[in-house]
Amino acid sequence: MKKTTYIYNGITGVSSLLLLLFSAFIISCNGQQTENKQQSNDTDSRTSLKDIPLQKTQPFKNEYSSPFLQPAINLPISEFVRRIFQDKSNNLWFGTNGDGVARYNGSTLDYFSIDEGFGGVAVRGIIEDNDGNIWFGTERGITKFDGSSFINFTEKDGLNNNNVWSLFMDSKGIIWIGTLEGINLFDGQKFTSFTLPESKPDYNRGITSAKIVHSIMEDSKNTMWFGTNEGAYYYDGKSLFNLSETDGLCNNAVNDILEDKNGNIWFATHYGGVCYWDGKSFTKIATKERGNSTEVWSLFEDTAGKIWFPIESFGVYRYNGTIATNYNEKDGLKSGAIQSTFEDNEGRIWLGGYMGLFRFDGTSFHSVSQNQILTH
Repeated sequence: MKKTTYIYNGITGVSSLLLLLFSAFIISCNGQQTENKQQSNDTDSRTSLKDIPLQKTQPFKNEYSSPFLQPAINLPISEFVRRIFQDKSNNLWFGTNGDGVARYNGSTLDYFSIDEGFGGVAVRGIIEDNDGNIWFGTERGITKFDGSSFINFTEKDGLNNNNVWSLFMDSKGIIWIGTLEGINLFDGQKFTSFTLPESKPDYNRGITSAKIVHSIMEDSKNTMWFGTNEGAYYYDGKSLFNLSETDGLCNNAVNDILEDKNGNIWFATHYGGVCYWDGKSFTKIATKERGNSTEVWSLFEDTAGKIWFPIESFGVYRYNGTIATNYNEKDGLKSGAIQSTFEDNEGRIWLGGYMGLFRFDGTSFHSVSQNQILTH
């Protein structure tokens, strides 16, 4: 595996002179870069969140840092951080929407993409198996990282479709893979199919199909849950059931599903906000609403039992069981297109989405650049 690390321990001789000259050039362009950065902030965040066909952009890799010279501007981890995960070795992984995956091990920030043997450039799921292998779902199949090398699995190996949208490992160690063409199960040796009823494609998303599965979850009763364009399905090991708007679900287009500590099942929907099911009835969480749709892409429960979820253009909410508190630009959260929330082993809350990575200090949010993550 080719490892790319963007931390340099010293500069000597000709390399020092070249780096000094190049740094002077970077500094001279600072005004232009700042202007371009401001223009990018005005980009329609809704476009960033849509499941549009991926267009590769230049990765936000800082190749110029050293103990003596700092880049003229702080570069984000990536233009779009889609997934955040921490493994058993305390490495933080940041799945992006065009730059592959970045790993922060506490001292260095390493980027892995196709050139390093990683399977794809858009990361839509990250899990860790019982043996400590890290698995990634991408637009080109699934990738296994064993700590030293990447192993990629695609349609050639039995996957029903390379375009992966959800990834989950159940209590038996089986990996569930939601793709554009339905669900595969992987036991470490072979792929098998799990069939769900087809749903109506949602062409508002750009990338869609009758079989796409947006999320997969196992609850405390070992029931498997699936988010689709026709509501949520759940499988108790024998029978398959559906929950939809006719049952009280806030919207049929389900992006994410979560079970909280009290056993309630939460649903993040694409057009109708957030609601939860107590096994008998649904309760919708009151939030700011859009006229045409209220998009929610993810759900997360922190160690204190508070539920976090973003709403497109309205920042993020934290629900304490009674009140949903909204955080947005006035609280330092510059992006209105957050897609993932995560709490690390130190209790720090991270958010990823359009404009990169953010961290919550208990009161306000701060953007986290490549340099800042290396110094904090």
